[in-house]
Formats: sequence, structure tokens, C-alpha cells
Amino acid sequence: MATQKITPCLWVEKDAKKVAQYYLSIFKKGKLKWYQAYKDVPAPGRNFDTATIRILDMDFQILAAGPLFKFNEAVSFVILCKDQREIDYYWKALTAKGGSEGPCGWLKDKYGLSWQVVPERYLKLEAHKNKAKREYALHAMLKMKKIIIADLEE
Repeated sequence: MATQKITPCLWVEKDAKKVAQYYLSIFKKGKLKWYQAYKDVPAPGRNFDTATIRILDMDFQILAAGPLFKFNEAVSFVILCKDQREIDYYWKALTAKGGSEGPCGWLKDKYGLSWQVVPERYLKLEAHKNKAKREYALHAMLKMKKIIIADLEE
């Protein structure tokens, strides 16, 4: 298997292991690949910990190094879902315990990380050769929070 050349690093305030366990509880076939706590580091002069998890065939590094940086919508992750059941699962899991819903399939999890939960069907409709179908799907999606696949088609 090829090594992943780019690994997103998620900077959180504290407890990389707890954050890793949160994401691993949602993305069921994931695994904790590595964890390390660093104590009394001379520069930048504080303790921090890191974890690497693998979810949905992708590695993520979690760096818990204090409140210097916060997530914003400039960086987000899209989850492509095969059916409504999968959309419903990720929507409920990621908005639970402090997460929040946004428009057009966007949400924030309890750590403030942005996700868009999108059905594969929407991508097919978005590229449909029939302009009316494309426009209907777009306008329907723009009115939704969680995307409902059945409501994307006339």
C-alpha cells in the first residue's frame, strides 16, 4: 500500500487521545495508529500530545497544543455517502454532544471542525446532462440543512 504523502493535522486545545477516540467512535473501521505525550518541552515551553488516526482510508494527525488556533470553515472535510441511512448516521453522530447544523449539508462537530455530508447521488445530479435536473437538485439542496436524497429529484 502506498504511503499517504499529505496528512491533515488537526490542532485542538487539549487531549489528543480523547479527540482521537471521539473520531474513532464515529468512523467505526478507524484505528489509532500512534499516540505520544510530550512533557516539559523546552520550546515552546509547554506540554502537548499528538495522535495519528486512520479513518476512511485516510490518516489524520491530531495535535493538542493549546488554544492558539481554532477551526474555521476555510478547511473542511466532505463525506460522500451512498444512501440516506449513511447520511443520517454521520449527521447525527457529528452534530451530537455540541455539534451544530449548517446549510447545504454542512455541519460542525463538537470540536468546531466543519464537515459536509453529501450523497453520491447529488454529485451525479450535479453533473446530469439535463439542465433542469441539475438546477432542481441545486435549488433543493440550497434549502436544506441535512441533505435528503429523495428531495433532490423532481
